[in-house]
Amino acid sequence: MSRLAWHFLRDNGKLRDGTKPPPDGEWLSVDGDIRACSWGLHASERILDALNFAPGSVICRVEVRGDIREHGSPPDKLVARERRILWRLDAEIGGRVLREFARWAALQVIDLWDAPAVVREYLETGDESLRSAAGYAARYAAGPAAGSAAGSAAGYAARSAARYAARYAARSAARSAARDAQNAKLGELATAAAGKSKP
Repeated sequence: MSRLAWHFLRDNGKLRDGTKPPPDGEWLSVDGDIRACSWGLHASERILDALNFAPGSVICRVEVRGDIREHGSPPDKLVARERRILWRLDAEIGGRVLREFARWAALQVIDLWDAPAVVREYLETGDESLRSAAGYAARYAAGPAAGSAAGSAAGYAARSAARYAARYAARSAARSAARDAQNAKLGELATAAAGKSKP
């Protein structure tokens, strides 16, 4: 039985160990006892999870098979005996996809702060000539907000345990829903860039 997953390569198109992966469609396999984080061919079913382990911007849609094991709770990584790349986006296109995703994600929460106009314009347009100015403006604007957040955190910590638990549960559910939406969006952007129809 095989499973579809995501995997990232270094910007030079090589694996984490510096070797060149096989061409798309060809299986890569390993012998020995596979163990997550130490030996085997890794991937993640969710593209956001794969991004956490990315050594670069080359995005690969992969298939894994043969003694597949899950790692984490909930699982964020697979390790398998065999893996093949179905398709890939090189570092230039993958980098563009990741920047587009980052802008989209930032726009989902832009109403939670008083974003400078240049920040909003960069996020909405992706105009690279505004990128540096937007980064500076965002860092400058975050200074006072960070102090305010620290004060809010102190007040929050002082609230009753029951209230905290209720808020934590709601926030956790919201984070989970947001993460699912982010995962779907990033997968959608990558597959669209590859000219595929489904993530």
